[in-house]
Amino acid sequence: MKEEIGRIVVKTAGREASRKCVIVSVIDKNFVVVTGPKTLTGVRRRKVNIAHLAFTPYRINIPENASDEEVLKALEEAKLLEYMRQSVKVTPTALPPT
Repeated sequence: MKEEIGRIVVKTAGREASRKCVIVSVIDKNFVVVTGPKTLTGVRRRKVNIAHLAFTPYRINIPENASDEEVLKALEEAKLLEYMRQSVKVTPTALPPT
């Protein structure tokens, strides 16, 4: 999968780990801007390293830098609101033995 506007992803690091969000803007090859929206999944709009994201097969049609209201409307049209509310179990990266 690739980082593209409208792709639904799961955060794998940070305080919002295991929560789903939507890519609203691509900054460069390493960073994107995501939003939950906060009212739906608890993820606020922020810049995220793509190494901290797991890509899902789902994508919605939104313009670049779409507002949270536009993202919510697109998720509702795609019937993905309940899917977005479900959290995902993120397994920690295996650490080398010490």
